[in-house]
Amino acid sequence: MQSPPGKPEIHKCRSPDKETFTCWWNPGTDGGLPTNYSLTYSKEGEKTTYECPDYKTSGPNSCFFSKQYTSIWKIYIITVNATNQMGSSSSDPLYVDVTYIVEPEPPRNLTLEVKQLKDKKTYLWVKWSPPTITDVKTGWFTMEYEIRLKPEEAEEWEIHFTGHQTQFKVFDLYPGQKYLVQTRCKPDHGYWSRWSQESSVEMPNDFTLKDRSRSHHHHHH
Repeated sequence: MQSPPGKPEIHKCRSPDKETFTCWWNPGTDGGLPTNYSLTYSKEGEKTTYECPDYKTSGPNSCFFSKQYTSIWKIYIITVNATNQMGSSSSDPLYVDVTYIVEPEPPRNLTLEVKQLKDKKTYLWVKWSPPTITDVKTGWFTMEYEIRLKPEEAEEWEIHFTGHQTQFKVFDLYPGQKYLVQTRCKPDHGYWSRWSQESSVEMPNDFTLKDRSRSHHHHHH
């Protein structure tokens, strides 16, 4: 049985930096026929309807809006239309304000340093840089960060929210273990980035152990 196409669904729209954005959709059923998809949009308060400027850059079932087509503080009303020989159908419209759909690139330059306090206690000092955001003029970004870490063999990550800080000290790690660490960020309105690439560090064995035997010593007195 051939039939009109099923209803497509706009899956998500995301901007890396408030300068460009992409919308992705999930096609509905194709009704057993070749089906064409188009994305159309208008801006709130304007009469004109436009078609997607670029279906290629962001891959299949997507529409990419370059700088030229991206405005801040404008609401885009976006619809995906599916058409075959038997008829057509449209997604529910999605209302998009680019300011609220930012999903930044992950933070950069994650560095790990094993440090020691005066009392010989070791800790891991984790530092990173914000993602490269090309243009700060378009709106102020306040980023929040998380780091996560785990011993190489472990299943579970330990997560620390670090607020706006781009550094964090982790205490009480197991000596002699190799730890994997990642970081991610999120703008004040928007979505968490992917986790960054893993960095790893080996917690030293020696002085932590001396430390322990010394503290055991105290307990005996």
